Amino acid sequence: MGEQFIGSGWAFPVRTNATGAVALVGGDREIEESMRLILGTAPGERPMRPEFGCAIHDHVFAPADAATAAHLAYEVRLSLERWEPRIELVGVSVTFDAQDEGTLYIDIRYAPRGTNDPRNLVFPFYVIPTHENGSAEAGDR
Repeated sequence: MGEQFIGSGWAFPVRTNATGAVALVGGDREIEESMRLILGTAPGERPMRPEFGCAIHDHVFAPADAATAAHLAYEVRLSLERWEPRIELVGVSVTFDAQDEGTLYIDIRYAPRGTNDPRNLVFPFYVIPTHENGSAEAGDR
């Protein structure tokens, strides 16, 4: 099963290789890039696949607190279970950056399906912090 099951696909971001052809990635890198693409795409962003993506983008103006962390973990789990069948999701946790109140780190623990090869991917997520008067930096919700 292994590599044949995982396959290969275009590198993301799309680029060319040394011969001028579209660069391809395979194996573990293909899965990681696919996961990043899922998490980085907001539902509705792709006209021909409006349901594709992850709804974490709905929380950009949310406060950096435990409730937002729980919503992010839920949305990540939901989207990866739906859109990335090549992995077994072990767990999703969200931690806060000690230096920057607007940065949260989404730690995804997974294994390529059919293997006992644990992996993790850390995806940074940024919220727009509120000012002292309670409004969001880029405008109210």
